[in-house]
Amino acid sequence: MKKEVSISAIKDGTVIDHIPSNATFKVIDTLDLKGIRGIISAATNLKSKKMGKKGIIKISEKYLTQDEVNKIAIIAPDASVNIIENYNVKKKLQVSIPQTIHKAIKCSNPNCITNVEKIPGKFDVLKKDPVKVRCLYCERDMDKEDIVIL
Repeated sequence: MKKEVSISAIKDGTVIDHIPSNATFKVIDTLDLKGIRGIISAATNLKSKKMGKKGIIKISEKYLTQDEVNKIAIIAPDASVNIIENYNVKKKLQVSIPQTIHKAIKCSNPNCITNVEKIPGKFDVLKKDPVKVRCLYCERDMDKEDIVIL
């Protein structure tokens, strides 16, 4: 008898699906879910026809902001975000990296005004896959491995 892993459905909240397995916990860390009172379910290394292996996160009683969706796009550009209401998918969002990223990442230049004066960073996206951005203040280019998400 073949058994499959399943994660319980949520009544209301958000499901983030199609996360690369190695990025699942980074998405969780980025969303800062410590104050959530509802159930949070996460699984990684699940079989996926499209990806081989994937991760999924279900967060009951929380709906993501656009800023949070933009942060997910940096980590997992092919993820999908499903808004769940009364156990049904109310809305499906395909994450996508915007042309300009504001307040979501930190400039890697310690002398940049965003770090010296603690003002929100703003970056132009030069390339989406793999991600490459340029700080609009100091013009430093940053690759995916240089990006620190706030």
